[in-house]
Order: sequence, then C-alpha cells, then structure tokens
Amino acid sequence: MSIELGNMPKLGFGLMRLPEENGRIVHERVCDMVDRYMKAGMNYFDTAYVYHGGMSEVAAREALVKRYPRESFMLATKLPAWEIRKKEDIERIFREQLERVGVDYFDFYLLHSVEDGYNYETYVKYDCFDRCMKRKTEGKIRHFGFSYHGSPDLLKEILDLHPEVEFVQIQLNYLDMTNPVVRSGELYDILAERHIPMIIMEPVRGGMLANMPPAVEAKFKERQPERSAASWAFRFVGSLPGVMTILSGMSTEEQMDDNIRTFSDFEPLAEDEKGIIEDVAAELLSVPQIGCTDCKYCCDGCPMKIRIPDIFRTVNTMRRFPDDWRSRNFYTGLLDRSGKASDCIGCGQCERVCPQHLPIIELLKEASEILDR
Repeated sequence: MSIELGNMPKLGFGLMRLPEENGRIVHERVCDMVDRYMKAGMNYFDTAYVYHGGMSEVAAREALVKRYPRESFMLATKLPAWEIRKKEDIERIFREQLERVGVDYFDFYLLHSVEDGYNYETYVKYDCFDRCMKRKTEGKIRHFGFSYHGSPDLLKEILDLHPEVEFVQIQLNYLDMTNPVVRSGELYDILAERHIPMIIMEPVRGGMLANMPPAVEAKFKERQPERSAASWAFRFVGSLPGVMTILSGMSTEEQMDDNIRTFSDFEPLAEDEKGIIEDVAAELLSVPQIGCTDCKYCCDGCPMKIRIPDIFRTVNTMRRFPDDWRSRNFYTGLLDRSGKASDCIGCGQCERVCPQHLPIIELLKEASEILDR
C-alpha cells in the first residue's frame, strides 16, 4: 500500500508538547485543539511510546480516537530502541501501544530516532525492520518508516538495505540546513534524490524560530507585517519538494490557529523572502545558543530530576536578552520542581538519549556557572 501524497495534510499535529498543568496533560484543551485542527480539514497525528512519560498515546485515545471515526484520521506512533532489552519487549510495547491508543492498527509506524550507534544497533539486533513489516502484512501497520537523527552515510546504508521503507522523518529547518551535527541539508538531498517522502520534525527548532529578538523578527515584519515568525519557518520547509507532512508540536490554541492560517492558504516562499530568511538565519547563528529542542527525552531518567530543557532555555534567553531580569527569576521558580544545574552527577543518561547529540554534562556545568551564583 503506497502513500497517497495528495491525501496527506501539509501540517501534522505532533503530540509531544501538549498543554500541561502541574505536570498533567490538560484534556479539555487537547480536545479543543484536536477539534480546531480537524475542522480545518487536517488529520495527521504523531505520537510516540515515550512522549509525556507514556501519556501522549493515552491523550490521543481520549481526545481523538474516542471522539472521531477511525477512518477520519491518520495516526503515527514509534518504537523506542532504548526501551528494548529483549526481543519480547518489541511485541509487548506494540500491544501496549494498541491498548493505550485504543485502535486496531496504526496508519504510520516508525522506528524511533534511528542513529549511528546504540539505537540502530538495537533495531538490527532484534530484527525490528522485519518485525515491523510482519505487522504490516498482518494489517496492524499501514505504512512503515523511521525517524532519523544519524549521519548521511548511515542513512544511505539503511535505505540500500531496506527498500521496503516508505518514508523517513527528519529534523529540518532553516537553521539546521548547514548544521555540522544535524546535517539536515545532506539528509534532505539523499531522500529527495531517492524520491522518498519526508515527514519533517522541528520546523521551528523547539520554538527558537517562533520566538526571536524583536530586532530580528522585524526583518520578517517589514516584508509581511501580518505573518508570524513561525509561519516563515513553516513556509521555508513547506516550499521544499518531497516534503509530505510538517509536524508541529503545538502547545497552545494560539499556535494551532496561527499554523492553520499558514497552511490553509499556503504560499511558497518568493525569491526575495528566501534572502530574508538567509539574513535572519545568519543573525540568529551569530548569538551562541544551546541547540536544545525541548523534546524532554533527557528528563524521564534523570536521577537528580533536573529539568534540563528549561535550564537550557533560560541560558539561551539570557544570552539573547542579557538585561532582562525575568530569566533569572524563572530559574529561581524552576527550582521548586527541578534540580539545579549544579546537581548533575555526570551519569550520562541524558546524553545517551539526546537526539541533538548535545554534550549535556558540560553544558550543565556552564549553565551552573551562569545560574547558580
């Protein structure tokens, strides 16, 4: 069963950053956001076994599966290598996912965060590619692919070995096209040359391209006063050939409404707008930033309960706005529910699961020098 690109919405609803209150997903708000999205004629939902500590798949059941006919939406979820200790775990996790979400099949099923080293080796060791294809034969999976955070060379190797892969999900935005770690431009070129449909994650780089210094955002406003900074990031990705769906981990109704406006009447970038994006990217890259995308994979296993993404966001904000006192106040309040940056014991759990391959231990030391004075 091939993917009908014409049936795919350009905007996908990523269920990784759902609205929370006191650490719990706010069901009523998620339902409202799902309704707005579906009413706009869009219907691709992306979750994973580990999102929100396992509660994202449950939220999909409550806000989507129980409230809409199964044939009216497409649902994607993922198998995490770091939860596999023995072959039986693969079947257990899949059964749990079906039960959590309350469906008989998944429209899209992905191997989560394939990359050089442990993750890819685990998927190979336990024959995960073949096991997923078996599930497709059984009708439990409609389409099979993987999300990718590895090197271009490994991507080519995997695609050569597994022509059965129908799509690949990659991180891509206008800051990461030439990033020497992420190497989005190279990954995009490989997939485009092979005509493999792409699902795009992190189009606004964890919010960095939606919330920027006013002087930088002014470059966009001068050209298109009514458009948000986020819309420019989405239009950059959406203007690229071969892009099937662009995921947005929307946390607020305002983000949902803005994204729907962008994609309901989608306008590819004009040539002069591409130049504006190049100028904005150069200016943003001139300020050193920690490349955290707030996925929170590092948080669940942290023995010191450090909210690492929040600490990195504080540091990034202080670098952009050094005279703004609110960042330090935010950090003070954060310590009511988080360990300090200096509490890190260097166990390395966070670095093993970070899709951005950040040297988190060293970065926390730097953050402590700034924040724990």
